[in-house]
Amino acid sequence: MSQAKTSAEAAAAAQTLFRVALGGVLIAHGSQKLFGWFGGGGIEGTSKGMHAMGFRPATPSAVLAGAGEAGAGLALALGLATPAAGAVAATTMGVAAGVHAHNGFFATEGGFEYPAVLGLAAASFTIGGPGLYSLDALTGHVLDRPWMRAVSFAAIPAVMAAQLYRRRKALAEDADADAAVTGAAGDQH
Repeated sequence: MSQAKTSAEAAAAAQTLFRVALGGVLIAHGSQKLFGWFGGGGIEGTSKGMHAMGFRPATPSAVLAGAGEAGAGLALALGLATPAAGAVAATTMGVAAGVHAHNGFFATEGGFEYPAVLGLAAASFTIGGPGLYSLDALTGHVLDRPWMRAVSFAAIPAVMAAQLYRRRKALAEDADADAAVTGAAGDQH
């Protein structure tokens, strides 16, 4: 067997291993939000957290975050519709990184390190595709065309920006409402 063939097979195997592992992590994260598995809060607990973080309406936000993580994770693990799956996962994790950014970089301090790495990994599959051992390859890349990769990758920052803007706006409205209540309470004395 030639060195080039061995290297190509090893690279394809490594790409598959990484894609399946990333998908598994995302499935677990989404399952925490959707079903309360693995110590997660389920829809109710996740909704409360989403509301506190400024995502409105909270319950649909929780469902979308959980479904985005679990669904995109499953599609990535299978290597199916990889551009869209990678973009959904990258966007979801990018928004999570944005939420944690005020805590700095390291995950040990509540920072954005972990969601950023997951998001970047997912984005790499949006750009580079699923590899040889995937359902996309098996189906002739019907759901993995070059134009799909470009459109999906371009959508990531746009959707992230829209979600983070909506969150900042909701938090600002909360702060204004709190200030109005505090001001009204102060006027009564």
